[in-house]
Amino acid sequence: MKIYTKTGDDGTTSLFGGQRVPKSDLRIDAYGTVDELNSQLGWVASQRPDAELAVMIDRIQHLLFTLGADLATPPMVNVRIDRISDANVGELEHMIDSLDARLPALRSFILPGGSPTSAGLHIARTICRRAERILILTRETETISDEAVHFLNRLSDLLFVMARFENASKGVDDVKWIPR
Repeated sequence: MKIYTKTGDDGTTSLFGGQRVPKSDLRIDAYGTVDELNSQLGWVASQRPDAELAVMIDRIQHLLFTLGADLATPPMVNVRIDRISDANVGELEHMIDSLDARLPALRSFILPGGSPTSAGLHIARTICRRAERILILTRETETISDEAVHFLNRLSDLLFVMARFENASKGVDDVKWIPR
């Protein structure tokens, strides 16, 4: 099977269900940014993060594929796919609580950085926030589930906690922001 189809040469792409839309469509931008986030997490995974985080990253990457398919499939299309659910949001909350309980209390803002892997998780967090903003903008004209928005909101929180946990597991202090 060839990787190229040439069907997008006119600047359009297909959603699940067959509807053709411009590649500049906000829905495409939303799931493209989710794909970018997934790629960043792939880079983080390649850096040999803490073993517990590696398992979480693998799970998150699979959930991001589910989210991408969810966003690429308008709700009125009669295609059976998995969609992001409240249970998936709950999974992220459980991960946050599990990691955060083992970290020192946060008493100041921190700058992105510390270990290289932690910095990579901070980059993932900012990509996640951008995906969330695009998704919220998309909701102004498209039907997007509340669960998808909640998922990205919670995921950015998780990525922040993961970055802190990675620093702690490597014995690297978070970089505190000290206003001047």
